[in-house]
Amino acid sequence: MNLFMFEKELISKKRGFNPAVFFIISFAIVILTGAILLSLPISSAKGEFTNFLTALFTATSATCVTGLVVVDTGTYWSHFGHLVILLLIQIGGLSYAVISTGMMLLLNRRIQLRERLILQYSLNTTSLRGIVSFLKNVLITVFIFESIGALSLFFVFIKRYPLLRSIKFAIFHSVSAFCNAGFDLIGGFRSFTDYVSDPHLVFTITTLIIVGGIGFIVIHDIIQRFMGKRIHLSLHSKMALFTTLFLILIGTIVIFILEYNNPNTLKPLNFWGKFLGAYFQSVTPRTAGFNTLDIGKMNPSTLLFIIVLMFIGASPGGTGGGIKTVTFLVLWLSVSTIILERKNVHFKDRTIPWENVKRAYIVFLLSLTLVIISWFLLLITEPFPPLNILFEVVSAFGTVGLSTGITPYLSPFARLVIILTMFLGRVGTVTAGMAILIPVSKRSQVEYPSEEVSIG
Repeated sequence: MNLFMFEKELISKKRGFNPAVFFIISFAIVILTGAILLSLPISSAKGEFTNFLTALFTATSATCVTGLVVVDTGTYWSHFGHLVILLLIQIGGLSYAVISTGMMLLLNRRIQLRERLILQYSLNTTSLRGIVSFLKNVLITVFIFESIGALSLFFVFIKRYPLLRSIKFAIFHSVSAFCNAGFDLIGGFRSFTDYVSDPHLVFTITTLIIVGGIGFIVIHDIIQRFMGKRIHLSLHSKMALFTTLFLILIGTIVIFILEYNNPNTLKPLNFWGKFLGAYFQSVTPRTAGFNTLDIGKMNPSTLLFIIVLMFIGASPGGTGGGIKTVTFLVLWLSVSTIILERKNVHFKDRTIPWENVKRAYIVFLLSLTLVIISWFLLLITEPFPPLNILFEVVSAFGTVGLSTGITPYLSPFARLVIILTMFLGRVGTVTAGMAILIPVSKRSQVEYPSEEVSIG
């Protein structure tokens, strides 16, 4: 049963429970709680109260695993503030429902039907069957990858920092990378620009980003395949893996070519450094937000290309945002199907239901509308170049966190727009639509006569 059918069943049975509403409210509560904690003196390095809008922006960015910041994360916040941000990233990356249900499992509490429905919605699975077992695998996967990532990053940071700081940096950045958050503690808004030619950090961070963004459905599918419990990967997994690898490859090549002679990015580096820089910047727009090159000094053509990557984002059921890789592939497949006047959309000898195709178009159009409206509002109030503003908006929508450097200088109104864009980008435009429309919708059986119109 797909998600639309799942929602229709909920309506038809009149259960009076809408998972979309719970999903949105849970994120809002987590964000508000985080904002209150970050506004307290204990959360700032100077021991002073933080402006609530700044705290709200940071809490939203962390919970929505975006990474856009208006104050430097490494130097502005205290150890307590860093802990709050870390917890918000972890909760936001997995969702409140996954975290809370995981705690219930640890306490040996029974998972009721309502909680299973919420889990199905949060994890973006197509069936309730085996949902609790799937959740256990998700939590184990997160723990293993974040632990291995932290251990690997420790040996990177211990070369520059004291022991305790290296441990803190390793844990924080491993969680931030796996959850595709993009928050860093390096300081000076530098992110990982000091490590552009360090293969150890580059491959550790990008691996965490890719695994976290590929989607738990795909990870579970791959594990089942290697354990011999599945003969073949599901169509969803094949599509997610194909699109992810294709975008990383194309992204690396295009960024390498466009920035090769840019004296502010790749030109000063040797060939190996150029490759690492291009590869890292190809992976991070898939909603991670770290950078090893100065984004603000990239060529306009590169910025536009990265905007496209950010808009596509990660895969369904993962920790990233965007319209998702599978959505992007379904759109392109459907376009070729319509042009060639074929009956069905196909991929890897399988037919994709038109219900999925329609959902893909809805996601694309709603997402594009959100981006255009946000961009339009910021164009009215902000003095920055249009391309830089568009970059900021798409980064917020795709929960990426990359910026050309204008985030700290946004007006209060622009910050509110970005906050709302990050929030809707994380919970999903379709989810928001369901939360608003389902309670007031009325099913109509009326059918009207059809009539042809001219298209194109």
